Amino acid sequence: MSAAVLGWSLLAAQLLLAAAMAFATLRLLRGPRAQDRVLALDTLYVNAGMLLLVFGIRTGSTHYFEAALLITLLGFVATAALSKFLMRGEVIE
Repeated sequence: MSAAVLGWSLLAAQLLLAAAMAFATLRLLRGPRAQDRVLALDTLYVNAGMLLLVFGIRTGSTHYFEAALLITLLGFVATAALSKFLMRGEVIE
């Protein structure tokens, strides 16, 4: 019973995260301002990292956890750089 509940909940989590990524992609493409697009990109990489974590739990492989860590690290740096660019017009001072 417990393994079946875990399997179904992981499947539901994967489907909901994929839907959240689809909505974030839609906002990324249709966002009226650049700030909306940066926020959508931030949401997209967080959801991608969480989806990789769910894949890692489902398969039992540690490679997904390392990929999720790498995606979130690079996504944080990209969000910080884009935010600084939108505020000041330059990334490197």
